[in-house]
Amino acid sequence: MRKKLLFLSVLVLIVSISSSSFSAAVGEGNIDGGGGGVGKNKEGYYWSGADGVRVTIIRDSDNKAVTTSIDLTNFAVSDVEIHFGKVSKIQYKSGTALTLSMGAYTYNIPNTPLPRIVPIQGDANIETIKRYFCSEYTLKVIADITGFNYANLISGEYKLLLEPLAYFNVGGVLTAATAHEAALYDQILGGDLRQNISSLSHKNLPLSMFLETSDLGFPAWDGSTTEKVSNAQILSSLGLGIVRFREADPPVSLETTNYEYRVDTDVMSSITLSAGNRVAPDNPASVSFDIGDRTYTVNDIVIPEGESQVVWVKWHTPPASQKMTITARVNGNGSASINGAREKTFTANVVDLNEKVPPNPTANDVRPNGYVLPTIPAKQQKISASWGLWSAFWEPKWEWKSDWDWDSDWEYDEASEQWIDNGSWVDNGSWVDNGDWVYERTNYTASLTASMNVHPDEKVSTANNKTMRSGYGINMNVKTSLNSNAPSSSITDVQNVLSYYPEFSYNTYLRILEKTKTGYSAEFNLRSNEFSTYSGRVHFTPIWFPDGRYEPIATVMDAWTPDGMLTCTLSDFINISGNLYDDWHIAPK
Repeated sequence: MRKKLLFLSVLVLIVSISSSSFSAAVGEGNIDGGGGGVGKNKEGYYWSGADGVRVTIIRDSDNKAVTTSIDLTNFAVSDVEIHFGKVSKIQYKSGTALTLSMGAYTYNIPNTPLPRIVPIQGDANIETIKRYFCSEYTLKVIADITGFNYANLISGEYKLLLEPLAYFNVGGVLTAATAHEAALYDQILGGDLRQNISSLSHKNLPLSMFLETSDLGFPAWDGSTTEKVSNAQILSSLGLGIVRFREADPPVSLETTNYEYRVDTDVMSSITLSAGNRVAPDNPASVSFDIGDRTYTVNDIVIPEGESQVVWVKWHTPPASQKMTITARVNGNGSASINGAREKTFTANVVDLNEKVPPNPTANDVRPNGYVLPTIPAKQQKISASWGLWSAFWEPKWEWKSDWDWDSDWEYDEASEQWIDNGSWVDNGSWVDNGDWVYERTNYTASLTASMNVHPDEKVSTANNKTMRSGYGINMNVKTSLNSNAPSSSITDVQNVLSYYPEFSYNTYLRILEKTKTGYSAEFNLRSNEFSTYSGRVHFTPIWFPDGRYEPIATVMDAWTPDGMLTCTLSDFINISGNLYDDWHIAPK
């Protein structure tokens, strides 16, 4: 089968899609692409030209996948031996780990063939790809395969996430991977793909699709479209296209803040440093960050050729809200750059949390007109982060360097009446170290877990486990845990937890929880309530709240890593049954 696939690389035909077949353009494609020749690969590492697309339906309101992803291809690839399941780039970004699978690989071959997705010799046509995936025909095929209602799909509430796929041999084993998966797999293999099949894994596959404008939390790509890229660049920005079904939001102004931090908080500011040629210890790079009136410098940065790494500083924000300009400047080795530039300036918006304490509830409060129980808002979560640092050590290779000299030994020959040199050649060479720098990457991860417990306050004598009457107070406890193999200079613990309540439809009012246990296993509780007779750590439920679930939420935030802030939203509930008036009994004396 592999020989057959290899033969297909010569016979592969680019399918032209006629305007009559796809005249009904339903969606709008946010897709661009590049790439080039496939180059030469090491024996056992080759690509026959088999490609495809992973398709995932994403809900626009919270960037969540609403169906299992599907893989579309023109090729019979049932002999795939290694794949990674059906996981989308947006799920990997949210913390899903790469999981190798050797089980049966499932895929779909559409009746109308796909256009070429991953270029072999610049033969992919991005306009044809857009036309194909924005067509009514293709969208109905996708709706049919996923079991998702077509009318809902094109309603404007959803988007299609497209990811280019390639089927290629790794050490003789046929492997299926998206660009994102190939980059993660390369990290696990210690750079094996980049070393042996980089023209596919680090050029043609990731550059076959990227965004023209930022969307779904992914940035537009403004780097080279013909040169090999790094794993970090692939994971952040490459190997994806988006089909949307309503007009895009207006473009973000260049004046818009790049980072948002809270006041009086430990934070990270980071950039990605790339190396065209290698950056070695004998000529390292450094990056200085100008933040406020201070300069932070990261020295002795080394990066192998064509790779990149995140560079960051940890600093503490000022106590007052303000906008701050941060400038990152590359010094030293001229091969290092920030996306092709030696300097990058961005804005940090340092904001006050501005706790909006709910008003004092009274026994005479009545339910607001038109109040209905709100739906818990969907919030983006990031519960894991990964990054790495390059280091280099010298691997000696001692070789003898010859230096032949003639060692004369003159003797007079009386017979010939001549001086005769009876000398010999002597090697006066020396041992020379022709070794080189060997690079190693140390990978770091961080993960956030958290739990929330809401229960009736101990003063509520009529409560039964998690059931109580409305009008009484509740307690809230949030436990967090940050686990990481990185040093403390690379991470912070959870620093803020905000709580929101259903009687205010989870907006307008909020409470900032107080940290009652510090460290990487921090705990947070409600602050003392000024309206509580006993100054208890309570939040009072409104007396008018209807019977049923009373479910506050808490946003855990400001756990910073070089890969950004870890955050999650939690919820827990009590059951409301009756109100505090039910506990009153009035009788004649």
